Amino acid sequence: MALTLSIFLIITSIVMILLVLLHKGKGSGLSDLFGGGISTNYGGSSVVERNLDRITILVGGLWFACVVGLSLVLKG
Repeated sequence: MALTLSIFLIITSIVMILLVLLHKGKGSGLSDLFGGGISTNYGGSSVVERNLDRITILVGGLWFACVVGLSLVLKG
């Protein structure tokens, strides 16, 4: 069980890093490589940005649950 949670934690950590890097930044960043800089000049948050926010929150929740689950498995 601990091995499965550890692998899932590594996967969710990598996905979380990628999602955070894709977010719109104050300056030029990785999100601008994928066209994020073009859409920000036209105002408002687009559907893509809102969906990216939702996916990031979901993956963050899974990551947190995995950390808590792994700590409970290793403690007991």
